[in-house]
Amino acid sequence: MSDLRAELTASLDEAEWNWLAPHARRDSVIVVEQELDLVEVGLAIANDDISCVQHWIDEALIHKPSFAQLTNWNRDQTKRFNALIVQPYVLVQEFL
Repeated sequence: MSDLRAELTASLDEAEWNWLAPHARRDSVIVVEQELDLVEVGLAIANDDISCVQHWIDEALIHKPSFAQLTNWNRDQTKRFNALIVQPYVLVQEFL
């Protein structure tokens, strides 16, 4: 698992919305709230940790972007995010 953690940590990057929008159109973007560590969420998804992921979904700590979020981000194509690809998903956290 530590190799996967290192791989995900190395893959973590910044992205502008205009780079992420095509993934959102494919419904593969998942918003990760600030309380969570993006790499930890990526590890849980990659390792199929259903109980952990379900808990985050139930607590609305990870979710698909809302219509309002998509509308705002589409208005500001240069909005920046931390992003992590965990196939088939793209996990994102907004820069605050």
